[in-house]
Amino acid sequence: MMREGIELEWKYAFKKSFPVMIGYVILAVSYGLYMHNLHFDWWFPLLMAATIYGGSVEFLIANMLLLKFAPVTVLLITLVVGFRQFFYGIAMLDRYHGQGWQKWVQILGLSDETFAVNLEVEVPEHLDQQLVYSYISIYDYLAWVFGAGLGGVLGQQLAIQINGLDFIMTALFIVLALEQILKESNHISSISGFIITAICLLAIGQTYFLLLALLLMVIEYTWLYRRLQRRAGGNK
Repeated sequence: MMREGIELEWKYAFKKSFPVMIGYVILAVSYGLYMHNLHFDWWFPLLMAATIYGGSVEFLIANMLLLKFAPVTVLLITLVVGFRQFFYGIAMLDRYHGQGWQKWVQILGLSDETFAVNLEVEVPEHLDQQLVYSYISIYDYLAWVFGAGLGGVLGQQLAIQINGLDFIMTALFIVLALEQILKESNHISSISGFIITAICLLAIGQTYFLLLALLLMVIEYTWLYRRLQRRAGGNK
C-alpha cells in the first residue's frame, strides 16, 4: 500500500511539474550551449546547475568567471539577485512542513517556478501533500540539471557555436521584466528600479553600477513591503 501511495504521488507531481520541466530543459540547454560558447568544458554547466540551481545567478556567474577574480562582488550580487527567495520562503511557511530529507528538498529546491507551482497546486486529500511538494521540487531540479548537462555535451560534441547566444541572458531578463510589469497593480517598483539603475550607471560607471543598484533596490523594496504590511494590518 505504501509503495502504491508513493507511486500515485510521483505521478501526480510529474503531471503538475511537467510544463515547468519542459521549460527548464529548453532554457538549461541554451545555458549549456552558452557556457560552451564561452569556452567552458561540458561539465561546467552541469556542475553549476547541480550546485547553484538559480538560472539568473548561473548566467551571471558564467560571465564573472571570465573576469578578474572578485569573490566579494560575486557573493553580494548572488545574495541580492537571489534575495527574492527569502520572501518565497515566508510565503511557503504555511504549506511546507516536510521532515527529514523532505525538509531540505523543499528548502533548497524553491526556485521561481517551483514556488509558483507548489503555491497554487491543490493536492487531493488521499495523497501526501508534503511528498507531492517534495517530488515537484525534485522533478524541476533534475530537469534543470539534465538540460544544462545536455546543452554542454551538445555544444562540445557537435562543436556548436551560435553567434549572439550571449544575448540570451539579456533577452531572458527583458521577457521576465515585461511579464512582471504586466502583472503589477501599480508600477512604482518597476519605475523606481529603472530610475535607480540609470542613476547608478551615470554616477559610478559601468564597473560597479549593477551591485550598487541591486543593493539600493533591495533596500527600497524591503521598505515598500513593510509599508504594505503595516497598511494591511491597519485595515484589519
